[in-house]
Amino acid sequence: MKRLLILGTIVAFGSALAAYQAPQAPAPTPTAAQLEVVKLKDNLFVITSSTPGDAATFSGGNVSVFITDSGVTLVDTKLAAWGQALLDKVKSITPKPVTTIINTHTHGDHTGNDDKFGKVEIIAHENTKANMAKMPAFAGDKAHFLPSKTFTNTSTQGTGKDQILLHYFGPAHTSGDAVIIFPALRIAQMGDMFAWKDAPGCDRNNGGSCVAYPKTLAAAAASLKNIDIVIPGHSPMMKVSDVQEYQRFMADLVSSSLAAMKAGKTVDEAFAAFSVAKYPGYKNERVKAAIQTIYDESK
Repeated sequence: MKRLLILGTIVAFGSALAAYQAPQAPAPTPTAAQLEVVKLKDNLFVITSSTPGDAATFSGGNVSVFITDSGVTLVDTKLAAWGQALLDKVKSITPKPVTTIINTHTHGDHTGNDDKFGKVEIIAHENTKANMAKMPAFAGDKAHFLPSKTFTNTSTQGTGKDQILLHYFGPAHTSGDAVIIFPALRIAQMGDMFAWKDAPGCDRNNGGSCVAYPKTLAAAAASLKNIDIVIPGHSPMMKVSDVQEYQRFMADLVSSSLAAMKAGKTVDEAFAAFSVAKYPGYKNERVKAAIQTIYDESK
């Protein structure tokens, strides 16, 4: 009996070891067919984002493809692994070359393919450039793919129907979140300052602030007076009213969290006390993490 137990253990261990040593199939190479396109105007398309958390299909943030007389401007460039797929998808939309890239902020799911389009002008807020300079993706000989043009508060690119306005209103998701406006089209793109209907990720390592978020959002929302469509960071197209609601949600979340902290409640207790029920369509998958950030910021 003892011999059988030992033999069984050896067989089981051998099977586990074989499974561990078995070569793993490489992840399939992303293709352009996996990327969906939404046409907003004849000269503005959005290569959409998949759901964060689904590693097999997550391509990164929404990318807008703005076709001008002189070429194509991309706002954000997805994850690096999706580079060829993104190149192919852009070519399927227009034969014009990409001449400009605008980054809404520093994260790799929005800047991952800045280096795939050759020599183009890359534009971002000055804080975003500083944050990108800390990333391994832009180290060494890749440093020349850092933004070649930055702005502090506002910047204007192009004129007339090709005009793009860039605005900075303060820290939120990061210290360099930019709001991009296409005034002739009445469309704005907000990156991850407004990524989804849930609490945001506030990247304190890159200057983000959950506490400052409501004030920054209020200023951003006020700039959208002549806007019909808002392109979020990782969601389907929204309206200005959605941004205004998100600002109220964030103001509520911050004030509720600070009040709970002042009352000596734990993060768990603050999370239990905060309800998203009055915000239809909102999730609370990231609310607890945001409350923790608010507590950490306020200590």
